[in-house]
Amino acid sequence: MIKKLAIVTDGWYPVVDGVVRTIEARKQELEKRGIEVVVINPNLFSNIRMPFDSQVRMALFPRAKMRRLLASGNFDAIHIETEGPLGSAALAACRALKFPYTTAHHTNLALYIRVKIMPGLDWLVYAHLRRFHRNTTRMFVSTETLRQDLISHGFKNDIVVVPLGVDTERFKPYPNEAPLPYPKPVFTYMGRVAPEKNVEEFLTLDLPGTKLVIGRGESEEKLKKQFPDAVFAGLKEGDELVKLLAGSDVFVFPSRTETFGLTILEALACGVPTAAHDCMGPRDVVTNGVDGYLSEDLKDAAMKALKLSREACRQKAFQYTWPKSVDLFLENLAPIATP
Repeated sequence: MIKKLAIVTDGWYPVVDGVVRTIEARKQELEKRGIEVVVINPNLFSNIRMPFDSQVRMALFPRAKMRRLLASGNFDAIHIETEGPLGSAALAACRALKFPYTTAHHTNLALYIRVKIMPGLDWLVYAHLRRFHRNTTRMFVSTETLRQDLISHGFKNDIVVVPLGVDTERFKPYPNEAPLPYPKPVFTYMGRVAPEKNVEEFLTLDLPGTKLVIGRGESEEKLKKQFPDAVFAGLKEGDELVKLLAGSDVFVFPSRTETFGLTILEALACGVPTAAHDCMGPRDVVTNGVDGYLSEDLKDAAMKALKLSREACRQKAFQYTWPKSVDLFLENLAPIATP
């Protein structure tokens, strides 16, 4: 029985992205069940800013401390969320301590590096990922499309699909008496404002009404200057975030690098249809013509989505809950045998 769990992640606050929010949501659900969760993150180590994103911290020389943390933590299971320096340090520690472990694959690293650094490195990325995950008890992914993609690239692990979830009590339709103070229709992007998220494509679309951007990131200042007519709301949380999202008419998801797209679920839970590309992530969540439209023509998808049922969007979100996600998560962890 799992009573104490270590989650190792290279991504953590102050960055607020899909990985961080997934870990936080799972942690809250696990703690409701009486399970102690320790998140081992870069803030526990000497760290520096990543050169390509000043918000992201990278742990320096973490192996010795990681081994001490895992050896002395009395953990019942260890789950490694990311493939960075802390993830690698945890792998080495688990091997040395002869602890079983599970891993997750969240980020489409091949596409991410193609956008952020340079193209042509896909073969090297997949070689690194195969090496990283080769001794895991199970590898967790969020969609069947991602699972099949990894298999096609030579992964022979036990790969299990553990979909993400959404808090439908927090993300829900907002009363119509409180409309947003922007010209309608309101087309909204929510997430990190960074090159790999392809926010610029959304902002270049010839759409009526208002284009609203919720979030922060390295591209924010540049895009503000480039698109002065768009509304940049910054990072929002709580009721303020839900009011902005639920008051939108269409959620536009331009990214092609996601493996799931947690923000799509949050928009759907608020009754807001999605316009996205027909690619990994949106393809696994959105039912075309029911709760969103998938197309290479984002403008066409966004305009069509205006006519969709908001109730149908809300109903889709109920298929993805954190309790269901955590049930699968717990079922597939690798317990550490006690003497």
